[in-house]
Amino acid sequence: MSLFRKLPGVVLAEFESTGSLLHAAEKMSEAGYEKYDCHSPFPIHGMDQAMRLKRSPMGYIIGTMGTIGMIGMIALTYWTNIYGYQMVISGKEYFSWQAFIPVIFAITILLSAFGAFFGMLALNKLPQLFNPIFGSDLFAKVTDDGFFVSVECDDPMYDEAKVKSFLESIGGKNVEVVKGE
Repeated sequence: MSLFRKLPGVVLAEFESTGSLLHAAEKMSEAGYEKYDCHSPFPIHGMDQAMRLKRSPMGYIIGTMGTIGMIGMIALTYWTNIYGYQMVISGKEYFSWQAFIPVIFAITILLSAFGAFFGMLALNKLPQLFNPIFGSDLFAKVTDDGFFVSVECDDPMYDEAKVKSFLESIGGKNVEVVKGE
């Protein structure tokens, strides 16, 4: 993956409301488009189902990293007290695990946070320093009151004329092709 991955372009269409955007996402999925995205200024309930998105693997990544942190710290404290530095303090046994709960918990949370941060970056293909959609003056409305669908040109079903007519047929307005130069 390159930071400067250049997409040749996208087809962008504006929709009137959240309902029309949700309807458009359902129609895009039914038609078989794979590389499209819906853009809105706020999350829309039901959009994941309409776009037929798979469940995120972030929970597994975070859980795995937390488990690695916990097991790693238990192993480190065990080795340190049993083999590395055997000390009897106040008549306690060599491995008094209760004393290490705060450290084990802290490292578990730390590695979980690292897993969340770096997992999110990897799954979202970030940082992506260029996206042709930002070349559209119309797309600036997405942060305030715009609802858009964008179809990438490397979609298997991409044919510029067909995509434009399809987006217009499902209610898209101001359909434009944004080149990735």
